Amino acid sequence: VQLVESGGGLVQAGGSLRLSCAASGSSFNIYTMAWYRQAPGKQRELVATITNGGGSTNYADSVKGRFTISRDNAKNTMYLQMNSLKPEDTAVYYCNARRIVGLPRRDYWGQGTQVTVSS
Repeated sequence: VQLVESGGGLVQAGGSLRLSCAASGSSFNIYTMAWYRQAPGKQRELVATITNGGGSTNYADSVKGRFTISRDNAKNTMYLQMNSLKPEDTAVYYCNARRIVGLPRRDYWGQGTQVTVSS
């Protein structure tokens, strides 16, 4: 599967952005999906996950109540709605797909999209 993120940019604190991750090359519903982020000088961290059918989601404590992960399997696309953005949300955001049906069982990554939140 190939993953392409979009929707990043520069926003003021308190603002909103919606990231998209478009998947191609494979059946979308055989993957659980996630958003990760990596700030300069820090390790990549998990932001949110969503199951292959979209029925279950999980969030890092730092984004609970502000971010919403979703997916549209008919469009092979995953989203991250980010509200009430803070400067500490500044990072490169990566789309992740983990295959859970068939082989090979492995992770796939997008190229990342930059999110910058100014104070």
